[in-house]
Amino acid sequence: MNREDDWRVRKPKTFGGFPQWEKETGAGADFVIIGVPFVTSYPSGHLTGPVPAEVAAGPGKAPDALREASQDFASILAHYDFEVEGEPFAGGAVKVFDYGDVRMDREDPEGSQRRATEAVRTVLAQGTVPIVLGGDHATTIPSLRAFEGRGPLCVVQIDAHLDWRDEISGVRNGFSSSMRRASEMPWIQSMAQIGLRGYGSARKQEVEAARAFGSVLVRAEEVHEAGARDVLEKVPPAEAYYLTIDIDGLDPAIAPGVIYPSHGGLSYYQVAQVMRGLTAKGSVIGMDMVEIAPAMDLNRRTCLLAVRLILSLMGLLRLKKGPA
Repeated sequence: MNREDDWRVRKPKTFGGFPQWEKETGAGADFVIIGVPFVTSYPSGHLTGPVPAEVAAGPGKAPDALREASQDFASILAHYDFEVEGEPFAGGAVKVFDYGDVRMDREDPEGSQRRATEAVRTVLAQGTVPIVLGGDHATTIPSLRAFEGRGPLCVVQIDAHLDWRDEISGVRNGFSSSMRRASEMPWIQSMAQIGLRGYGSARKQEVEAARAFGSVLVRAEEVHEAGARDVLEKVPPAEAYYLTIDIDGLDPAIAPGVIYPSHGGLSYYQVAQVMRGLTAKGSVIGMDMVEIAPAMDLNRRTCLLAVRLILSLMGLLRLKKGPA
């Protein structure tokens, strides 16, 4: 068993039916799907309300649920996509692999995050755009660590919540701290947080800390009022962007499979417009999709929506790249 195999769990059903990643054959891939089913272990009492344990642990099952949902698209990927105005997957133009899941150990969260960083770093070294399937939003921390030396980066976050807590009950790398940890990475030069609304773990001091860093805070109401295109003008210019989508950034009417639903979220087209505008604005060199709780989903709506957004981003980036 080589070292990469020791880090990962291979999956019999791959995302979109794409082939499994192997280091020898994956070089030069356009995208590699990496499952990181990380779930934060906060002391009991942090979660607000009667959240069943199986629901709280739900994001750990999201990578497999997304792979299952992606099978609905596998047979039509080569068809015309009106969202991206083209056929990015036709004729094998896009080279995509599924890495499988990074091996997680609830008793060793630091080791789990370290393995996730190494997995993302491995595919980055092959000139690939990693598409990370979380896990809760702590998944973003090890993913961004892998980009050391590849900045400066601007992180664009779609989320209802700020995620700027320094620590909660001694846990510093949990889902409520992902953007605070990102701000401490020297290769992260700027940040835009889009879709903010309602209650979360943030207090006034976290909002002030985010603003002091220079993060652009955009409430969901602003997106509804001004439109996604106007909001994109607020996103800082950068050489490269990393996109993190917490699915609760979207409205729970279309994305019910979340632990903390919050009314008034973004629509599918608003997020699609943000992605389209971001790929036009600069180079998107990484993405993650996090916080899906399959146990709370309804008729797979959330998983299908998440898969659609992932495929759209890959299509936009491939068409921007030009002919194969």
